[in-house]
Amino acid sequence: MTNYLQRGFEQSEFEHRTARAQKVMHEMNLDAMIFTTEPNVRYFTGFHTQFWHSPTRPWFVIVPAEGKPIAVIPEIGASGMAGTWIENIITWPSPRPEDDGISLVASALNSLPCRHGRVGATLGIESHLRMPVNNYLKLTTMVKKEFVDVSLAMHELRQIKSQAEIEKTREICRITNLGFNKVPDYARSGMTEREICKQFRIDMLLDGADECPYIIAGSGPDGYDSIIMGPTDRIIEEGDVLIIDTGAVRDGYFSDFDRNWAFGHASEQTKAAYRATYEATTKGFEAARPGATTTDIYNAMWGVLEANGALGNDVGRLGHGLGMELTERPSNTATDNTVLKPGMVMTLEPGMVYAPGKSMVHEENIVITENGAEWLSERAEPELIVIK
Repeated sequence: MTNYLQRGFEQSEFEHRTARAQKVMHEMNLDAMIFTTEPNVRYFTGFHTQFWHSPTRPWFVIVPAEGKPIAVIPEIGASGMAGTWIENIITWPSPRPEDDGISLVASALNSLPCRHGRVGATLGIESHLRMPVNNYLKLTTMVKKEFVDVSLAMHELRQIKSQAEIEKTREICRITNLGFNKVPDYARSGMTEREICKQFRIDMLLDGADECPYIIAGSGPDGYDSIIMGPTDRIIEEGDVLIIDTGAVRDGYFSDFDRNWAFGHASEQTKAAYRATYEATTKGFEAARPGATTTDIYNAMWGVLEANGALGNDVGRLGHGLGMELTERPSNTATDNTVLKPGMVMTLEPGMVYAPGKSMVHEENIVITENGAEWLSERAEPELIVIK
C-alpha cells in the first residue's frame, strides 16, 4: 500500500500525467507542449527545488506527442533533474544572455516529428511565461511550428488530482488545523497581529509544514476591512475580531483556509455574520458534487449571505481550485460554470460585508468525490470563538 506521507511520487504518477497530456495533444493536433514555470515543470518531472526563487535562469520542459518529457535546463540543475524520471536532459551554462537556452529549445522542438506543425505553450488565462518576452518571440521565429495557447487545457489537466495528490493536500490541511487550534492558547489582547502570526507559523513548522509562505491577518474593532494585508504591528484590543488566512505547504502542496476569533466580547451582529458564513460553507459543500458547477457552489453560498444581509462581496469569488499553487483554476463565481469532477480540490470561501468597513470571511478546503464532496480541512467551530 502506498504511503502518502512519503516525499514525492512514484514514477507511475508522472507517466500517467504525461499520458494524459499527450491525449490532450492528440485532440488539439499538437506536436509538443513546452513549459517554463515551476508548477508545470514539477508536475511533469518531479523536479522540486527552492532555486526557482532566483529569477536569473530560465528552465524548459518539453512534452512531446510520444515518449518521455525532455528537460532543457541550466547546468546547475543537471544533477537534480537526473534524480527524477527524466532521461533526456539538455543543459547550457546559464546565465548566458546572448543565448540563454533558446537555441537548444528550438533545436529540440525542431527535431520532433512535425505532424501538425503546432506547439502548445501557456500563453493565456491565469498563466505566464517565466522567460524574457524577447526570448519567447525569438523562439517563435526559430521553431518551424506555430505556437498556440494551451493554458486552459493545462489547467484542466492539473484540476483533476490523483489520490496521492489529494492525500498530500489532506496532510497539510491536518497540519494547518493543528496550528489554528493552538491560537486560543496563546493569543491575547495586548499582542500584535505580527506576534500572533509568528507563533502560528512556528507551530505549523514544528507540526510538519515545510514552509508557510502565505500568512495574512486582519483585525479591528468588532470586525476587519481587509483580508490580503498584514500581519501588521497593530495591537489587538478587547472587542477586536482577528482573521488569519494561511497557505502552508508540505511536499509541494498547499492548504488554504482561515479562522476568525474575537477578543473579550463580540457584538451580536458580528456573531450573526460568522454564523452566516459558516452556514454558507455548509450549503456550498452540499452543492459541490460531480456534474454540478462552480457557479452552483457560488449561488448556494451567496444565497445564504444575501439572505443574512450581506451588503456586498468585494473578493470577487467565493473560492477556487487548490493544489501545487495557493490558488488555481477554477473560480467559484456567478459566471465561471466549470463542471465539477471527482478529484478536484477546491476551497469554499464565502465572504460578506456585513456593516460599513466590516467583513467576515470563512474558508474551508474540500475535494470532489464520486458521491459528493469531502472535507480536507477540519471544519471551524459553528460559533465565533471568543478568547477571554
